[in-house]
Amino acid sequence: MSRASGPGPGWLLFSFGMGLVSGSRCPNNCQCQAQEVICTGAQLTEYPSDIPLNTRRLYLNDNSIRFLPAMNLGLLSDLVYLDCQKNLIQEVMDYTFVGVFKLIYLDLSFNNLTLISPYSFSMLSNLVQLNISSNPHLLSLNKYTFANTSSLRYLDLRNTGLQTLDHAAFHNLITLQTLYLSGNPWKCNCSFLDFTIYLIMSPLNHPDEQNATCLEPTELAGWPITKVGNPLRYMCVTHLDHQDYIFLLLIGFCIFSAGTVAAWLTGVCAVLYQNARRRSSEDEAEDELGQSVEASRRIFQSRVESGQDGFPQLI
Repeated sequence: MSRASGPGPGWLLFSFGMGLVSGSRCPNNCQCQAQEVICTGAQLTEYPSDIPLNTRRLYLNDNSIRFLPAMNLGLLSDLVYLDCQKNLIQEVMDYTFVGVFKLIYLDLSFNNLTLISPYSFSMLSNLVQLNISSNPHLLSLNKYTFANTSSLRYLDLRNTGLQTLDHAAFHNLITLQTLYLSGNPWKCNCSFLDFTIYLIMSPLNHPDEQNATCLEPTELAGWPITKVGNPLRYMCVTHLDHQDYIFLLLIGFCIFSAGTVAAWLTGVCAVLYQNARRRSSEDEAEDELGQSVEASRRIFQSRVESGQDGFPQLI
C-alpha cells in the first residue's frame, strides 16, 4: 500500500483502541453535534484530547494552541475540515497531518508559523483549500511543500514574510485556480524571474494582483509582481550593468595580454629557429669547404709525390 493511500490495519487497530478511551465525548468548552466539533474561542492552550473519532469538521480557531499533535490529530481519519486560524502554532512538521488524508479544507492563518517542513502536506492529496496567510515570521517555503497537493484549487499566501518563491513548488498544482500573494516583501531579483514567468503563463486568478508588489530593487518597487517579467528579463538576461562591463573589459584585457604574449613567444621561437637553421647552414658550408680544401690538398700532395705537379724537375 502506498503512503498516500491511507492508514494501514495497524493504524486502524490503534485508532480503535484509542477510541475506547476517547469514545464520543466532547471536549470541555466545546460544542459537538453531527460529526462537527466547535471549539472556537474556548481558551484552549493545547489540542483537546477528547474529540470524537468520527468528527468531520473541527473548529479550533481563536485559541492559544501552540502545537498540533500528529498522534491525536491522526485518529480523525474522517476529518475533511480543519480550522486552526488565530492560534499560536509555530511549526508544521512532516508528520503533522499523516492520518487526516481526507482533509479538504485547512486554515492555518493568523498564527506564528516560522517553519513548514518540506513534506508537511504530502499526505493531503485531497486538499482543495489551504490558507497560511498572516504568518509574518514565515520567511520561506520549500520547493516540495506542495509536492502532493495536486487537488489544491485555492492557496492564500498573503501577509507573510515570504520574499521569494521557487516556481518548482507549483509544478504539481495543476488544478490551482486562485492564488493570493499580496502583503509580502517580495524581492524581485533575478532568482524571482522564473516565478514571475510562471504567473504570466499560468491561467491563475489573482484577486489581489495590484497589491502584490515588489519591495526590492528600488527601480521595481511598487510594481505588481505579475508585471515585472519583462523588466526582470531585461535586467537579468539582456541588460549589461557596470559590473558586466568591467568583467568584459577584464576578459578583453586578459585575451589581449594572452594574445600579445603568445605572439611574442611565437616571434621568439621563430627567431631562435631561424638562428638555429642559419648556424646549421653555416656549419654545413664550413664542413663542405673544409672537405674541399682537404681534397685539394690531397690531390696536390699526390701530384707532388708523383712528379705530376706540372713543374719541370731541376737537374
